[in-house]
Formats: sequence, structure tokens, C-alpha cells
Amino acid sequence: MQARERHTTTARRRWGWIACALLVPGLALAQTAPPDTADSGYRLPPAPLQAIVDAPRAPRLLLGPKRDLAAFLQTPALPGIADVAQPELKLGGIRINPATYAASRFSFVSDLWLAPVGGGDDIRIAGLPQPLSLASFLWSPDQRHVAFSHVDAAAGRVELWLIDVDARQARRLTTRPLNAVIGNGFEWMPDSRSLLVRLRPDGQGDAPQSLTVPDGPNVQETASTGTVQQLRTFQDLLRSDQDARVFAHYMTVQLARITLDGTVTPIGPPSLTTSASPSPDGRYLLRQQIERPFSYLVPYTRFPRRIDVIDIDGQVRHTVARLPLVEGLPVGNDAVPTGVRSVAWRSDAPATLVWVEAQDGGDPAREAAVRDIVYMQAAPFQAAATPLAELSMRYAGIQWGTGDLALLSEYWWRTRQIREWRLRPDGSAAPHLVREGSYEDRYADPGTPVTMPDAAGNPRLLVAGDGSSIYRIGDGASDEGDRPFLDRQDLADGTTTRLFRSEAPFYEAPAAVLDADAKRLLTTREAPTEPANYYVRDLGAGAAEPVALTRFAHPTPQLRDVQKELVRFKRKDGVDLTGTLYLPAGYDATRDGPLPMLMWAYPGEFKSADAASQVTDSPYRFNAVGYWGPQAFLAMGYAVFADVSMPIIGEGTAEPNDTYIEQLVASAEAAIDEVVRRGVADRLRIAIGGHSYGAFMTGNLLAHSRLFAAGIARSGAYNRTLTPFGFQAEERNYWQAQDTYLKMSPFNYAGQIKDPILLIHGEEDNNSGTFPMQSERMFAAIKGLGGTARLVMLPRESHAYRARESVLHMLYETNAWLERYVKHRPAEAAAR
Repeated sequence: MQARERHTTTARRRWGWIACALLVPGLALAQTAPPDTADSGYRLPPAPLQAIVDAPRAPRLLLGPKRDLAAFLQTPALPGIADVAQPELKLGGIRINPATYAASRFSFVSDLWLAPVGGGDDIRIAGLPQPLSLASFLWSPDQRHVAFSHVDAAAGRVELWLIDVDARQARRLTTRPLNAVIGNGFEWMPDSRSLLVRLRPDGQGDAPQSLTVPDGPNVQETASTGTVQQLRTFQDLLRSDQDARVFAHYMTVQLARITLDGTVTPIGPPSLTTSASPSPDGRYLLRQQIERPFSYLVPYTRFPRRIDVIDIDGQVRHTVARLPLVEGLPVGNDAVPTGVRSVAWRSDAPATLVWVEAQDGGDPAREAAVRDIVYMQAAPFQAAATPLAELSMRYAGIQWGTGDLALLSEYWWRTRQIREWRLRPDGSAAPHLVREGSYEDRYADPGTPVTMPDAAGNPRLLVAGDGSSIYRIGDGASDEGDRPFLDRQDLADGTTTRLFRSEAPFYEAPAAVLDADAKRLLTTREAPTEPANYYVRDLGAGAAEPVALTRFAHPTPQLRDVQKELVRFKRKDGVDLTGTLYLPAGYDATRDGPLPMLMWAYPGEFKSADAASQVTDSPYRFNAVGYWGPQAFLAMGYAVFADVSMPIIGEGTAEPNDTYIEQLVASAEAAIDEVVRRGVADRLRIAIGGHSYGAFMTGNLLAHSRLFAAGIARSGAYNRTLTPFGFQAEERNYWQAQDTYLKMSPFNYAGQIKDPILLIHGEEDNNSGTFPMQSERMFAAIKGLGGTARLVMLPRESHAYRARESVLHMLYETNAWLERYVKHRPAEAAAR
């Protein structure tokens, strides 16, 4: 869209130019005005914002299976737009780099090294490819080797490399390129002496070329079934037979086994394999393949599938299931497909399959005492599968320990209920209930069971020496904020013993248990002015202070002294709300007076006011100032109110979204009243902003209130009739709740948006429902109805913006909008 459609002053200049043209003989009226160069090209924000974008990133830590060695992976600054603009295919719900036969991505690890967890010098690796572009990294189960994939963009290939840990040496394992369209393209076999890989088939040839002349129309048809099915709005789908041919080409892989000396042994013929995983004993592979007919309505994960157990020679030993195309589900977020789902190996047995099947037709509206049954079937897969558990809710996964211990979870979304059961997989004892409650209740969350890898690299529950206790790591949510913990829990009576809890003035979170007795703990520790670093803690009696494993520097030292406070306040209906208030360094409300403010939020749905009122942050976390959230604008002199509670509550049979607007506005009013009461914000100079569902919130707050001076809405959806089969947590479809869909759509109230709104969107957004068209149509509506808006479409960007130029331009636009309409708000607008 050209600048003359945005600014009335520019439009007047151009209308004057056209009027002059009518008076000048020989001047062709078809000639167009030159572009407004002040409004074209990527722009840079002020230097303080640029510095935040280019701040160094801390490396990632990946702990070795034996817990005594760690790998550090360093990712550089954001890639440039030239990288992000490389060719990309959007097929079957995924994005593919056609040059490398890999998932489309633009940021790679550029450096790696190892370090002993107990302390000591970094271990550098010789022979790494240069420049390094590491995509995936996996320790071998015995920790003697590391496998990683390296993307050689110039050669158009993904290569498999191997690190010998003892020798500190890297080498390319095979010249055969990987197919990494889905997943890593490789994984270790349990014996640590070979890898299961997905290769590009020999002699595959080039991808099918696009047809210059169509060979016919693209046709879809539905048969009348009489049943209502949900069909969410997906992106990047197939649109033609030509798309299907290209998709099949890039999805075709050759399974193979590669030994450490580089010997490649193919496993079966090339096929449309989407996953393959070895059994814990290494004798079998669980393989899933997609089959035709493909669909134009859903991503490849819902295409027809064949699930087989094959041996290492590629022979099919057992067909688990052949599943049909799934183009819709029954109504409700608890709906699931019929037939086999969530099939996997039992990690504590040599070769036993586990899967679940719905007993209610996958329909949550159908009455059923048993909704899901979990089945097991052991090799050689000749005997019938046996039920492991019958569930009254939906299966949510199993964590395996031994033949005498497994933990199974089930949930029901509509009521937010969760249950956890102790099972004896190899016994006949009835399941024992370990936990029951609401998964919204963070204060009552007992934490996640701790697992450690076994000799084959599979995760297993860490069981205490008494044989009946496990360990749990949790957030420790409480009225005073999150205080992460490590507990030992007796599964017989449910009692817990606290082994560690984060204490002020730090926020310290367990990252991993380092030994079988849970005596040593790897944590991350941070404070408001100290970035997160890794520490090793001895949990024994009289233990000394933790020992620092890393010493990452403050990424933005110029903002070290910004002020942060966890703020609590009430909505007028009595619901407790929270938010994190940030203030510039050295600011004093009494001395300096109220500041212009940027408020940032993301609404959440709840089934209880108690859960909605819970505190969700910690006053002791690091004051991280990044480019993605609102905190960057502390550098420009704004107060920032981040993560502001915007709960939408529907208790009992009430649906949260039926009173969405009323609750949203009430929350915003309460937040503004609180910061004004504190004297830190000027009521007439507060902007509201958000990304995705937060942008949707922003549009609604501007449409249904005059609380804010301006809005910043990034990558949002504004017309819910374009997502007619549910959105976010709304499980009803448009035809079941038309009034709710229409009332919640700020597009329908565009004429009521009287305060300026900045709309930013990636031109190639891949998120379900947030089509770029959503922002384009919203802008057109506001413009046509006389409102003030600006639309910024970022080329080649997805739902999250990836290129450095795009991020800098996003900050430029946001800063300019805030300066114009908030910090220097026109007097006539403030008077309203």
C-alpha cells in the first residue's frame, strides 16, 4: 500500500500535483506520482533500541546422559533478510527449504564446546565444519559421541557429523545428504554404535516442475454425513495436484542405519515416512508413513497413515493400524480421532507398544463411562493387545519407570480437570490415584516427575532408594510469586519432603538432577540485576553455597538498573489481578511525575476465579530486556506494565467468552487505575499492545473503550467469522455461538475505534487463524470509516518475525507510533 493512502498531508500534495498536471500540455495523466521515499524501505529505530536487538545471546546448555558433561551451543544474532528471503515451499502444513531438503529455518548454531559439570576448562572440538551451521544435536546414550547435522547452504545439503568426545575431534560421518524436512533426520540407536537416519534417496532427481498451463480445475467435494465436525483454519495447505506431487517428492526418504565407521545400510525402499523410532532393545523400528489421498483442508499430520513395526532389515513384522484421512473432529476441545493414536514404545521394556483408542467415538458430547483405553502389545506382536488402563477422561501420556511403576495422566479440557495414576504395568494391581484437581490451579501443582536416561537413552522415572518414592520439580507458584522446588514424594501415601526451594533474593530453578540419589542438582539462578547462570548444588547437610558453572554477562548492561515490581490489584468484580511493572533506572514518581506507559497483555480463559487470581511471576527474576516484548521501551523513557492479567472467566456451565468484552474492559480499567494510583503513569498517555491473541485484545479494547491513547497490534486476528470452527480456547463453532463470535470481532466495531492503532503483520504468517488478510481487512475498515491506523506488512515474515531488518523496523514503527500518539499526544486528542 502506497504512502498516499496513509497520510492526508501527503495526499493533499499529490492531489495538488494532479491538478497541476491538468494545466501542463503534453503531461500524460496516466503517469503516477513518485513513491514517498520517507515511507519506504527498512528503517532503523533509535540507537538504544538497536542495541537491544544486537545484544549477545547466552548459549544453550545440553546435559550429557551421564550428567557429568555438558555441551554449550551458541546462536548468533538475528539472520538478515537475505537469509529469511531464501526460497521456501509451503506444503501440507509445513515449510520446506527446497535447496537443502530440510525444514525451513534461518538461525543455526555457530559455535559449540563441551564443559565438565563439576568444573574445569572448556573442551574445544577440532575439525568442526567452518562456518558452522548446526541444526540438530544429539548425545549418544553412552555419552562417548555426539551426532549433529550441519547445513551446507552452498552445496544445498544437510550433512551428518560425529564428535568423538574423548578425542575431541569432529568428522563428517557420511557423504549421503539427510532429508530433514520433518524432525532431525537422525537419531541414535540404543547400542550407541549406530544411528537411524533419513536420507535423500539415491537417484531421486529434481522436484516436479510447476505447470505453465493448468491441466484442469482443482476440485473438492463433500458427502452429506449429517454430523457436525470441527475444522480449524490451517495455513500452508496443499492446493492442487501439482502441490501434492511436489510435497510427495520432498517427503520421500530412505531409511538407513549408519555405523560409526560410516557404513550405510538401507532399510527398505524409499517411502513417505514421517517418523521411525527404534525399540529399546534395538531389534525393531516403529515406522509411520502417510498415504494418499492427500487433503487440501488439513496438514499432513491428518493424512491417511500406515503404522508398522519393521525389523532392521526393513521387513514388516506387524501392522499396528491403517488410519483414514481426518478432515474434521466432533465439536469440542476434548474431541479426538477414532482409532489408534499416541502410539509409542514403552521405554522400560525391550519391545512393547503402547497406544490409546477412544471409546466414545472421539465425541465429548457422547455419554460414556470409559472414554479412552490404553493398550499394550509386546513383541513378537502375535498375541492380542491387552488393556493397561481404562480412562474416564482423555489420555495425556505415561512416564515409565519399571515393570512395577508407571505414572499415567488423563485430563478433561472442558472442566480443566487432571488425574495422575500409579500403574504396575507388569502386575495386576488396580491403578492408584496419585493426584486429582484442576490443571489451572498452579498453587496446587505438585510438579513434574523427574526422569533420567537409561543405558539405551530412554527417559525413565528416577526412583528413590526406598523403591516407592519419586522426585518432582515444580514452579512453586504461590501468593508471593514462583519459588521453584525439588520434592521427594512417597507414592504410597502422597506425602512429600522438600529437598530444595528457591529463596530470596534469587530466583533459582532446578534444571536437572545430577545423580541417582538426588544429592546434586543443576540449577539456573538469577536476580533482578543478574542474568540466569548455571549452578551446581550439593543438597547434603551443611552444604556450601552453589558452585557457578557459567558466568554469562549481562546482555544489556545499559539497562541493568531498571526497576521491577510484581503488582497486585483487583478488578471491580473482586477478581485478583497481577502484572509486572517496569520503570526506567533512577525514576522517582514523586520527583519526576507520571510517565507515558506501554501496557502489554495476552488474555487467558479460566473456569474459576480462584485460578484466574493466582500470581504467575516472581519479583526475583532477571529484568530481561529483549526486543520482542514491551520492555525494550524502557530505553526510550516509558514505563512498562507487562504480563497484565486479562482473565476471561466462565465458572460452572457459563462460557468464558460470552462475557469476553465486559471482563476485558474491566481488567484494563483496573490496571490503569492501579498505575495511575501509584503515580507512575499518566492516564491520558497509556498505550495498549499485544501479539497474536494480544493483538486481538488490543483491537477489542480500542473498539469498546476510550481507555487508551493508542494501540499496537502485531499479527492478530480481528474477524472471528474467518475462524468459524473455534479459536484460542473457544470450542463452539460460529453457528453455535453467532452472537459471541460477532461481538468478539473488533472488525465489526471498526467504526468505534477512535484512537490510533498500529497494525503489524508478517506477509507469510503461518499461524492458524491469523491470516495476513486479517490485518489488511481491519486496516481497510478503519480507514474507510474515518479512523486513524497504520498497516505495516513485513515481507517474508511469519507469525514471529525472524530477520534483523524486520525486527528493527518493527521497533522503529512502534517507537514512532508511541512518540506521536502517546508521549507527545496531541492536545485535542487528550482533551476528548
